[in-house]
Amino acid sequence: MPVGTPGAALLVASMGASAVLLFAVPHGALSQPWALVGGHLVSALIGVSSAMFVSNPFVAGPLAVALAIFAMHHLRCIHPPGGATALAAVVGGAEVHALGYQFVLTPVLLNVGIMLLVAVAVNYPFPWRRYPAGLNPAPAPRPAVPAKLGHADFAFALREIGSYLDVTEDDLANIYRLARKHASRVSDDEEAIAPGNYYSNGEFGDRLSVRKVIELDGDMVNFLISAGAGEGDEGTASRAEFMSWQRYEVIPADGAWHRIMQVR
Repeated sequence: MPVGTPGAALLVASMGASAVLLFAVPHGALSQPWALVGGHLVSALIGVSSAMFVSNPFVAGPLAVALAIFAMHHLRCIHPPGGATALAAVVGGAEVHALGYQFVLTPVLLNVGIMLLVAVAVNYPFPWRRYPAGLNPAPAPRPAVPAKLGHADFAFALREIGSYLDVTEDDLANIYRLARKHASRVSDDEEAIAPGNYYSNGEFGDRLSVRKVIELDGDMVNFLISAGAGEGDEGTASRAEFMSWQRYEVIPADGAWHRIMQVR
């Protein structure tokens, strides 16, 4: 069933805004699949519900957008065009209202699914901008950076990234300063490795790995993989190899791994 001219215009605007995020900022948090799919579907559900239960469009429209923002925030799927999708469900006209919750599936889910597949296909040939972010190849080890970097260095780095970042050179310098301050508190003393302790490689998502030290046998470390690829398997590495792999000690709490800070 068609959505009519007003509904189509609003939905095109919403999907066009999503296209800007997916193709201009494919690595951005607001562009990732859960943000795209969840943001639009949750907003569409809220928009349709608002239109059905609030008869005054001047109340239903702002209410739908406000509730969509609230829901996206708490579901961690913030996607700004979702606000337009919620509004389209309210002010899109009689054709949109006649669809009811079918509006969530067609045209919203159908359009989002097509856009997601196209974004994956178009960005995949370029390793530096593959979408979603999890398809990017693991970064190669980089040499140590100088202790001090200047304004020109950060300006050059921002130009070379090849993707828009809403950050100034001063912001980037501050991020770098805080990161160095944080990293300097991590102990790299091989003697700090102790049986029973957990250590992480410092990665996130699918790349996260946590190992529990079972036993120290001379220069060898026997460990159990507690999280990540190979979970439950045991392994052995030299102290030097283990120290090269680990970034910091962690503890399990509240269903997550929490870093233990060690002051030098």
